[in-house]
Amino acid sequence: MTSSTLILLPGLMCDADVWMPLYPQLPTRHTPWVPDYGLNNSLTAMAQLVLQQAPADRFALAGHSMGGRVALEVVRLAPQRVTRLALLDTGHLPRPGGEAGAQEASKRHALLHIAQTQGVRAMAQTWVQGMVHPDRLMDVVLIEAIVGMFAHKSADVFACQIEALLARPDASDVLRTLTLPTLLLCGAQDSWSPPAQHEAMRALAPHAVLDVVADAGHMTPMEQPEAVAQSLSRWLRDGSDLGSSI
Repeated sequence: MTSSTLILLPGLMCDADVWMPLYPQLPTRHTPWVPDYGLNNSLTAMAQLVLQQAPADRFALAGHSMGGRVALEVVRLAPQRVTRLALLDTGHLPRPGGEAGAQEASKRHALLHIAQTQGVRAMAQTWVQGMVHPDRLMDVVLIEAIVGMFAHKSADVFACQIEALLARPDASDVLRTLTLPTLLLCGAQDSWSPPAQHEAMRALAPHAVLDVVADAGHMTPMEQPEAVAQSLSRWLRDGSDLGSSI
């Protein structure tokens, strides 16, 4: 059977480790590839890097968190190269104006200050408290996997990615034009990118389907890898029998 490329885009301060738990359960005919965004400080630049370095002309594309926003920019730039799209625990709107936008910037810069003064690991230990299902906060193996992954990156990378997220574009127009098989997925307890946010995305792309993963926060690929792999496997197979609560 001919192998096809599956590009997996990691989120803020994440790398291939966020996807690794899924690999044993994904169809073997799809070869995964995970990029490194380096010091790119815009989502468009990250998307351009993906398109330049992608190991195939056409590919299935999945993005988690910030990676979902990068995926939408890839589709904006080169829709003809993407065969199907999965957006996990992500969003599509720009940073809001007014007080809400100022508060977001303040919270992100506070985390950056911790990374710059105390180290990325210390920042990650603070960040992770709101990013997993509350019941998993005492799961030492999971928390260390997440914190250790963040520690692979530098505070300079964190600064660049925060800059990119604060300047994120509105991707509503991309969602409206989607005609390829599209999966939306999030954790039921994702407080950062909640199910309601994904319902709003589905309203713009009504042919897309939404899977809500039970007992998971924002880090669904690491919190519930079996459920996420099942959903992605269905999406990779034919994209026609999705849409359930797992």
